[in-house]
Amino acid sequence: MSSANSATRTAVASARSIVVKIGSAALTSLTGGLDTDRLDRLADALETRMRAGSDVVVVSSGAIGAGLAPLGLSQRPRDLATKQAAASVGQLALAHAWGTSFARYGRVVGQVLLSADDFARREHHRNAQRTLDRLRALGAVAVVNENDTVATEEIRFGDNDRLAALVSHLVGADALVLLSDVDGLYDGDPRRGDAQRIREVAVDADLSSITVGAGGVLGTGGMISKLSAARLAAAAGVPVLLAAAQAADQALGAAQVGTAFAAGSERMSARRFWVRHAADSRGALVLDAGAVAAIARRRRSLLAAGITAVRGDFNGGDVVDLVGPDEVVVARGIVEYDSAELADMLGRSTGDLPEGLRRAVVHADDLVGLSAAR
Repeated sequence: MSSANSATRTAVASARSIVVKIGSAALTSLTGGLDTDRLDRLADALETRMRAGSDVVVVSSGAIGAGLAPLGLSQRPRDLATKQAAASVGQLALAHAWGTSFARYGRVVGQVLLSADDFARREHHRNAQRTLDRLRALGAVAVVNENDTVATEEIRFGDNDRLAALVSHLVGADALVLLSDVDGLYDGDPRRGDAQRIREVAVDADLSSITVGAGGVLGTGGMISKLSAARLAAAAGVPVLLAAAQAADQALGAAQVGTAFAAGSERMSARRFWVRHAADSRGALVLDAGAVAAIARRRRSLLAAGITAVRGDFNGGDVVDLVGPDEVVVARGIVEYDSAELADMLGRSTGDLPEGLRRAVVHADDLVGLSAAR
């Protein structure tokens, strides 16, 4: 593991714009539903950070958990319809609780419910970005959650950790803090007693010997999702702190608790981040070996001459996968042409195409290479 390094913690502690994700276990219980005392303590810590000059967006889990007790449910439901019913009750209680808590400080709360589809579609993605930006400009506290009442298993984020990572890039945050019922990443199962907390993660190689587990009874995340979200955000240039919700004061203060994940050396642009992590692929282009080398190694635009096949039905402006001769997806990009147009362009050099079809099929600025760690 890498040695302790205060640079990442300093970056989190001094971040002017920060996304804070709060897990279900920090806000709810199976027997009592929403715990407003714990929520108030978290709001106190968030308020302290905001008064220190930071702009804060909250990603709050807990909607389904908050709906269990009012509906007389003793455990988290497994079927989709009951989950959605619990979320519909819990979202109301959760939003009211956050609003009431921040009202103690004269702050207004705006609830923003997002689905995976809102990130997959470029127009929805921009709308969500504008809404969050405007709420912050108006001095309101944006509280984000997945829209569980309408999300299906096929189109959900899977957990709010991933949602928080996506939101951190959406709003251009300087840091992401993940608060839950665990106080950091360990090199083994902390329940065994011999596991050691990892203070700093500088590169993915620091995680080579780590074994992590799944989520608890109230949430869907667990350490697997937290680790995945932290790597996603850090790789895109956002430093991350994973800490216990009980230590929110310290996590949002000097940030000398939990596990810190160093940001990648280069911040990915919002457009490229969307292409790589948020957008749905609408089809695929199969490339020859020369085209794969051009886009993957030399970061060139994709031309029609290097395409051997078109798969799917898509329009210009959609995101498509770029597949090599071995069927491995090597990149994603925003395609310039409809699939029907491309059918007559395959393998043809630019000079042989009609004048209106001589631009790149996928411009280098709209192309993102993929790796095994994606």
